[in-house]
Amino acid sequence: MSKKNPKYKSALQEQKGIIPPEVLNSVSAKSIKAKRQKQPSVASLVEGIIKSDITALSRAITLVESTNPTHNQKANEIITACLPYANKSIRIGITGVPGVGKSTFIEAFGTHLTNLGKKIAVLAVDPSSTLSKGSILGDKTRMEDLVKNQNAFIRPSPSGNSLGGVARKTRETIILCEAAGFDTIMIETVGVGQSETAVHSMVDFFLLLKLAGAGDELQGIKRGIIEMADAIVINKADGDNLKAAKAAKVEFNRALHLYPEKDSGWLPKVSLCSALNQSGISEIWELISEYLEKTKSTNYFEHNRNNQNKFWLLQTIDERLKSNFYNSKKIKTELDKQLALVEAGKTTPFVAAEYLLQL
Repeated sequence: MSKKNPKYKSALQEQKGIIPPEVLNSVSAKSIKAKRQKQPSVASLVEGIIKSDITALSRAITLVESTNPTHNQKANEIITACLPYANKSIRIGITGVPGVGKSTFIEAFGTHLTNLGKKIAVLAVDPSSTLSKGSILGDKTRMEDLVKNQNAFIRPSPSGNSLGGVARKTRETIILCEAAGFDTIMIETVGVGQSETAVHSMVDFFLLLKLAGAGDELQGIKRGIIEMADAIVINKADGDNLKAAKAAKVEFNRALHLYPEKDSGWLPKVSLCSALNQSGISEIWELISEYLEKTKSTNYFEHNRNNQNKFWLLQTIDERLKSNFYNSKKIKTELDKQLALVEAGKTTPFVAAEYLLQL
């Protein structure tokens, strides 16, 4: 056993490392700063997207999601340039209550599609906190196998304050993903409020995931969600829950016959699956393929997309008018005054609103 070195009082004592020259430190800092400040041009991003460069696609989506006016201008230029390469995919909306297994289902379904040679993009809208405005954006963590797949792209986005938790720029992101060569786009909703309505207005096929034996059957018979669904998939149909799932399938089939025929002429189907065991997944894709064949043969597919484009035109105008109204300096000043008058009981909300709108 060697003698202790008297120079050191403790083995835990921290020793000085090698300090690089100050010149190198300043040069490196300037180089890193320059790289961070340098933004790729619109042309280079568009070229990268068309060549299926995931880095370019991710950067472009970040610009689309930004609220910076300069970024918005660049994003619009990128979207316009990508339009000729878009609209060549199948857009699938997937919704269901929290805990129904959306992420597990998407991973199993996405893996199945990539095995068939498909290139898929998953746009997962993550709920934002109404207090901190933050989002976990943990979908890549939940889809750990799919995220490693070279033919899959997963992009979690914060819902923000948009309608029902659907990111305001999801539709533009779809265009960019299509231009990057992804032929199947899946949009996962947060499964709350009216998010389903917004997603339904931007997809070709709307899939509703349900649970059996969790009191979810009655909720599923509600008119609004059933009218939107093109297929109902009862997930977690395995083990002790298989019997309950089969019973739920019968109930949902009965409920579907109570509703009038869809404009597409398609009668929604009910299917069972276990995303965990990857059973029933191939049947769901066969179901979607059948739907696409039917709607394209009757021209409803194209008709539906045209109607969606008109809807989003009007929606964009509404959002822009609202944004311009609240960002007006005059309105900001007068709004504070009117809020104070309403609080003091000297005017009504309706009279105050009318006054502000006249300005």
